[in-house]
Amino acid sequence: MEFTFFGTSAGTPTKARNVTALALRLKREKNWCLIDCGEGTQHQLLHAPYSLANLAAVFITHVHGDHCFGLVGLLASASLTGRKAPLTIYGPAALAKFIPLTLELTDTYLCYPIEFVDVESLDQDIEVAGFAVSTIRLSHRVPCHAWHFVERNIAHQLDQEKLCQAGIEKGPLWGKIQQGEQVCLADGSLINGRDFWRLDNEARSIIVAGDNDQPELLQQAAANANVLIHEATYTQAIADKVGPEPMHSSAMQLAKFAQQVALPNLVMTHFSARFGGEGKFSIRTLQQEAKRFYHGELFLAEDLTTYQLNSKGELSKLKP
Repeated sequence: MEFTFFGTSAGTPTKARNVTALALRLKREKNWCLIDCGEGTQHQLLHAPYSLANLAAVFITHVHGDHCFGLVGLLASASLTGRKAPLTIYGPAALAKFIPLTLELTDTYLCYPIEFVDVESLDQDIEVAGFAVSTIRLSHRVPCHAWHFVERNIAHQLDQEKLCQAGIEKGPLWGKIQQGEQVCLADGSLINGRDFWRLDNEARSIIVAGDNDQPELLQQAAANANVLIHEATYTQAIADKVGPEPMHSSAMQLAKFAQQVALPNLVMTHFSARFGGEGKFSIRTLQQEAKRFYHGELFLAEDLTTYQLNSKGELSKLKP
């Protein structure tokens, strides 16, 4: 499993950082997912090994411009480069008005269909690009959600002993169970094929959070996650100076939460544009603050950098 940041700055881009966007994929899958799409995302995409033709779905955390202003341009470019496959966009209901209206007013025609799914309507996991995807409501100035990606179809073997104990004799049904399908037995009962798997490794999971001033809202999901990607817009000193109105997290606030839930890997992103200099405005200030409270594997997100989560749940930064 790997993910690449197309933008890691909050609010406005800087010379070193674009605004928020992230690509996520399983290496065995050709399709990939895009989480948020700030302005300039399609340009960043030109420097990364992802194709718009293989984009499986777009997930938008909320409607603030640094998370969605690049979406219309990306959709238009996908059309101009020949995409024909339908594309689903999951996110706030406002996108279903914003995108069609922008396309209409700019005389932009897409040669493939798009479908909008209101995040508030989701009552079960979505299956996309080898992931089961669910949502978690966050706390921000507008409705905002995290997206939780859990690996599906992981390496496994059939638990033959359990199958025999259940009276399921070797035959065609075993093939369906191997695929994880729901199977109807001779007596009319239904079983879930996945209940008869022996897993080589545990399913990996990643939470990609939007803007959020209450990391504790992620407690239940984070307790079993391998990686949390979450904003750390300010140091605590700057957060205190700015006040609560922006509704963002500080590095200290996030780090304390990650330590509390024993999160193995924490990736901080969405840094205030003020952190591009030296001294107290160095990006390392955020890192130093977080390390005082969090003792797991800590990463500061970097634009156009890819991170890999291996089968053991270990996260590493890939060399360019």
